[in-house]
Amino acid sequence: MNIIGPDALIFGVDDVGSCAQYLTDYGLTPVGVTADGGRFEALDGTAIIIAHKDSAGLPPSLGTASMLRKTVYGVADQRALDAIAAELRRDREVRKLDDGSIEALDDMGFVLGFQITVRKALDLRAEAVNAPGASLRRPLNVPAVDEVVEAKPRSLSHVVYFVPDAAKAEAFYNERLGFRCTDRLLGAGPFLKPAGTDDHHTLFLIQTPPFMKGCEHFTFHMGGPTEVLLAGTRFVNKGYQSFWGPGRHKFGSNWFWYFNSPLGCHVEYDADMDLHDEAWVARQAPMSADASQLFLFQSREKWAPGGPPPGAAA
Repeated sequence: MNIIGPDALIFGVDDVGSCAQYLTDYGLTPVGVTADGGRFEALDGTAIIIAHKDSAGLPPSLGTASMLRKTVYGVADQRALDAIAAELRRDREVRKLDDGSIEALDDMGFVLGFQITVRKALDLRAEAVNAPGASLRRPLNVPAVDEVVEAKPRSLSHVVYFVPDAAKAEAFYNERLGFRCTDRLLGAGPFLKPAGTDDHHTLFLIQTPPFMKGCEHFTFHMGGPTEVLLAGTRFVNKGYQSFWGPGRHKFGSNWFWYFNSPLGCHVEYDADMDLHDEAWVARQAPMSADASQLFLFQSREKWAPGGPPPGAAA
């Protein structure tokens, strides 16, 4: 099951215009977007797709407040696509769509699509750091800070589901689609990665009551922590509300910054996620603030030294 990761997430939304503006301001590129919705792409072609919730042709809703309608996974080739279809047809309907992709339900009722991946290979620099003793560094006379540089989402990283039965959901992705647990937050759920990527996770499952079933958040990889902070600061300055961050997770090690959104879920920027192969042994820890983050900052207005520190007596 050579599944690489999510190629696209499809949402049926209340307000197409607000969601389109949000995704554009987040940094995705509108492709074929009209008043009825459209596609918003990262640099590698992975995307968020939106349409009005009552649009014909949208997959059915989850029956909760969630606006997520479908998760489309990219696979390496036709052989992988055929293998997934054969496996899932053992006990459920698998539809073949006109574009050659397939569609089925997982054991929680989420609509899944599978297609030969649209991801384009990227050849971009990562953030370089000057550190004593390190041979790889930023070149001479190249400042690290550029206030006007682009900070564009590079690739759809992962999606997080609220599920009413995390154990059953995990078993489906592990036994039927070949996802592996890389780490586990006890009391929440597992971080899962498919066979076709080294990313720490492309799916995280969180146990919740049934009425909450849906998408908690999705995120795109950025070029490094500076891009997370730069893009997030620009987002705040455009009036969007920070929800959690910036900070750095423990499991996965990725830098993060989450925002509220009109898509019925949170939306994150992330960078510098751990990579794992088959030799990795999953860790586990009880769900807590200490387990979910190494450290956490809070966005605030700029401040510069000049006189006593803020709040100090004159």
